[in-house]
Amino acid sequence: MARQHGWRIVLRIEDLDGPRVKPGAIESCLATLKWLGIGWDEGPWVQSEAPEPHAAAMRELAKRGLVYPCELTRAEIEAAASAPHAPHAPHAPHAPATPAPGGAQAGGESRFPPELRPASLGPCLFDTPTTNWRFVTPDEPVGFVDTFAGAHKANPGRDVGDFVVWTKRGQPAYQLAVVVDDHRQGVTQVVRGDDLLGSTGRQLLLMRALGLGPEPTYTHLPLVVGEDGRRLAKRHGDTRLTTYRETGVSPERVIGLLGWWCGVVAERVPMSARQFCEGFDLASMCRDRVVFTQEDDRWLRQDL
Repeated sequence: MARQHGWRIVLRIEDLDGPRVKPGAIESCLATLKWLGIGWDEGPWVQSEAPEPHAAAMRELAKRGLVYPCELTRAEIEAAASAPHAPHAPHAPHAPATPAPGGAQAGGESRFPPELRPASLGPCLFDTPTTNWRFVTPDEPVGFVDTFAGAHKANPGRDVGDFVVWTKRGQPAYQLAVVVDDHRQGVTQVVRGDDLLGSTGRQLLLMRALGLGPEPTYTHLPLVVGEDGRRLAKRHGDTRLTTYRETGVSPERVIGLLGWWCGVVAERVPMSARQFCEGFDLASMCRDRVVFTQEDDRWLRQDL
């Protein structure tokens, strides 16, 4: 899509989820892109090397009373979320420190109940950067039109509640980091997996709160899943691109499999990145999630 429309491709290394970034992973990712024939026009920009724009955004949100520090544990949040009639439980913005949910995206965290929000909110200083901070999420619908998934509307205030925008590791959470970096790097087109469709409403709220614009155009595409219907992962065996590359599978076979999945060709045939680019048409993309089968694996390894 980028090459067909003459877009500028920005390569950004999002390395803020520290515990999950393994040594050598970034270098391996770059090598795999080059192996496949996928290039870029700017970067790579490493997210962790430019912390000031993220901190500046937090100072702005704090000044406007749109964020607050929260040191509740994951267990406390889950208990409140599951309580049938949870009482109003305001907590002081600088309550005694307790472990807080970690992870740049707060993965797996329960919806943050509104009764856990501080009783009083207002302008404050972003002066505790090693504490989790949450965004005051309004109870209002957020709508946008995705170029592939169509019209979409969500209410993050009801779906996830006040979400984490800054983590206790002293780093921005995923939602804030991508909003700030997309704006400062001039990103106008976001093409990504449909597992992030639910994040778009939160990101639009942050953009609007920070006065960042214009808002990008979104294209959310189906994920590749295993034969059990779950997102392709270790449980399905070693299906990493690096493994196929290291075992001698040609990049033309990988791209050919992608071409078949995307409707570029009617059957699996080896093809180059240029051939894929010339034949790709978003309108021919399958609307369903793609299933990676054992037959696909055998086809990739056919020449070994």
